[in-house]
Amino acid sequence: MDRPPSPRRTAPRIHRAPYAVGDLVTGTSYVQPEHRGREQPEEFTGRIVQVGSGWDGVDAEQAYVWVRLATGRERQALIRDIRKSPT
Repeated sequence: MDRPPSPRRTAPRIHRAPYAVGDLVTGTSYVQPEHRGREQPEEFTGRIVQVGSGWDGVDAEQAYVWVRLATGRERQALIRDIRKSPT
């Protein structure tokens, strides 16, 4: 009796975020639609303090970072709306 083929193992996929904690970035903040009546997106420059909630299975269109401004306040931004700044 022949054995059915065993499942093929593949190497785990590693997704590297295009930004890392500590990167200096410039961009436009993200404001959730339900908060836009009292807050508007704004231009900012700051250092990334958190990279989203994980990257596995997250579409880059929705992936986000948290950025700390020079004032100590933080802003959320979609990765598509930021770019690295010269240090």
